[in-house]
Amino acid sequence: MIHRMKIKPHERGLLFREGEPIAVLQPGVHWYLDPLLKLRLQIVSPRNPWLVHNDLELIVKSGILGNEAVVLDLRDHERALVWIDKRFAAIMEEGLYVLWTTDHEVRVEVLDARPMQLLHADLPVIVRSSRAAALLEVLNVEPGHAGLWFRDGAYQATLEPGTYAFWKGVGKLKLYDVDLRELVLDVSGQDIMTADKVTLRLNALVTYRITDALRSVTEVDGAGQALYRAVQLALREAVGAKELDTLLVSKDALTRELTEMIGPRAAGVGITVMTTGIRDTILPGDMKDLMNRVTEARKAAEASLITRREETAAMRMQANTAKILESSPTLMKLKELEVLEKVAGKANLTVVLGEEGLTSRVVKLL
Repeated sequence: MIHRMKIKPHERGLLFREGEPIAVLQPGVHWYLDPLLKLRLQIVSPRNPWLVHNDLELIVKSGILGNEAVVLDLRDHERALVWIDKRFAAIMEEGLYVLWTTDHEVRVEVLDARPMQLLHADLPVIVRSSRAAALLEVLNVEPGHAGLWFRDGAYQATLEPGTYAFWKGVGKLKLYDVDLRELVLDVSGQDIMTADKVTLRLNALVTYRITDALRSVTEVDGAGQALYRAVQLALREAVGAKELDTLLVSKDALTRELTEMIGPRAAGVGITVMTTGIRDTILPGDMKDLMNRVTEARKAAEASLITRREETAAMRMQANTAKILESSPTLMKLKELEVLEKVAGKANLTVVLGEEGLTSRVVKLL
């Protein structure tokens, strides 16, 4: 009939009569007369700042909590940031929450999530909290990048390097991280037929930079892939209109032509092409053998032509020398003496020379 209820110093008692909350019992001993056994006591600990209870809404509406707790009744567009003992504790979405303030210092910020972007001085701490991933979309824009923010399909802003957070569930959010640094596109393994029906395999390299971040995400689905396709088409158009010999001789002209063809297409999607180059030109196996034989024959012909030119030049010089010697007897004798000197160096030779020349005055040759 009479109930003795003892509440310890670190506890609170939630007293219910027929399911309705009627009081919060403070630490100490309490006596209640309950002849019909309609009272029910539930012990809770304010050491845990969050009051979790199945009848939380009834408890809040009864007003029995007084100044011992903070009540958060968040509407659909509201969010709350909670600090406990001067440390960030949680992000709360719409709903009803109660936090005890008897054993802890509790501070709450209620925010309107409809603007979508969360601007706060403690943003780095907030985005690291346990529930941030569930309630916030976080974008980290690195140096050399740009962030693009769209809401409900409409462009909102271009974001400089930094950390940004946006509330989920208040609109259709789309974030892009665009790399503005110089990038390299490798277009490899392109099998293309030339004008004279020779199939080549080309590998091309294109360096580019995204100069209009907004256009790069709104004009195409993937600026890099769009540029890749443009390079493929340009290669086929340029190579298909030329014969093999022309391609092999004028690679620089092909590179310039590719740059001129790709540039306007890339600019349409916010890309500036820096350089274009053909890294490799691979011929089929039989074409390689044929080209090697052609090169070998060409080199052999060039070598034979050079030999004939040298022989002709030597014969021409000999004819000129003979004419000079024929017109100058003295020079002829000097030439004879030169020859004789060379012979004398290799043999025992005695010679008597007269006016009629060397051939008629040889006396002794050993």
